[in-house]
Amino acid sequence: MSGLPNSDWQKKLDAWRTKNFAKLAKRGEKSRARQYFETIASIVLMVFVIRTGVAEAFRIPSQSMEHTLLIGDFLLVNKFIYGMKSPDWIGVPFTQFGVSLPYYHMPKLRDPEQGDVLVFKYPLDPALNYIKRCIAVGGQTIELRDKRVFVDGKEYPLPKEGFLSDRPMRPKGLLENGIIPIGAGNADNYGPVKVPEGTLFMMGDNRDNSGDSRYWGFLPVENVVGKATVIYLSVDTETPFYRFWEFIRWQRFLRLIN
Repeated sequence: MSGLPNSDWQKKLDAWRTKNFAKLAKRGEKSRARQYFETIASIVLMVFVIRTGVAEAFRIPSQSMEHTLLIGDFLLVNKFIYGMKSPDWIGVPFTQFGVSLPYYHMPKLRDPEQGDVLVFKYPLDPALNYIKRCIAVGGQTIELRDKRVFVDGKEYPLPKEGFLSDRPMRPKGLLENGIIPIGAGNADNYGPVKVPEGTLFMMGDNRDNSGDSRYWGFLPVENVVGKATVIYLSVDTETPFYRFWEFIRWQRFLRLIN
């Protein structure tokens, strides 16, 4: 029986192995690359879904909520409680260049209530996020008498860590420019005004230094982004970072927001 010498068979076998192992290795590389891509894509999608509908991080940039919230506080905001919402805007991050989109609102667990600290889209510029406390909801009547807040005739006290300055009192009957609605009085003696249905009356806990519903009007409920729930980090922006132990406000770590 004729055939190739053993050495020739060995060469052909080695060539076949080299050729097929190269294909398998290349296929394995493609498979690993695909796995990496799918993993990264899944993580990005998961983060996007969580940020869009469940929770998102926000930073406090102003003093309007002192001393409940301080400049440099970083918050987690519960977006699920008032109903998950699909994206209503897409554009270039950290700019105002983009387009509005039709959106869908999932069923909510409950409506915003008096006392909730809310993150919302600023009615005069929806590209900005504001944070204030809900003082009254649609159908209720809001009034300020010498800086004291009354809702439906019952006093709504200053929150535990709220703040009033010692600036001079604006007397009753004095009409202040910029107050909404026109003729409602001034920042210290306001109303009485009935909150329209489907809207909220918002105020900062630092009531004398807060640009709120007294100045820009009632907040449409659809502008609400979510409820501020916890401070996960707080930094003292006036302290240099190299003084790390002082830069971090450790006592505010994981503090619940009430």
